[in-house]
Amino acid sequence: MKSEVTVTFKDCAPVRIPLDGVQPMTAQEARAWLDDQFAKLGCEPFRPTGKVLVADKVFVVAQAAGPALFADAAWAGEFARAASAALDRPVVNVDVPAQSVGY
Repeated sequence: MKSEVTVTFKDCAPVRIPLDGVQPMTAQEARAWLDDQFAKLGCEPFRPTGKVLVADKVFVVAQAAGPALFADAAWAGEFARAASAALDRPVVNVDVPAQSVGY
């Protein structure tokens, strides 16, 4: 089964990060990594209620990272491992311009 995370930014080619053969994170490790990046990147909750769902956290971290951080293969790989594990999905598509996360 294919395992991949794709992140799309406006006016950029999609960033495809294959996860086949990559050691997965545990759900706990993934949430901790996303929490850490959420804080480091100065992210704000996506929803006005202030509640942060896992998919929202994946989206806002990708949005805040932008194409520049995704150009760093090591960081992009960790993001992909975390997104896939936190969402418990082998295929994740983050579309920043459309503000969506799909599986």
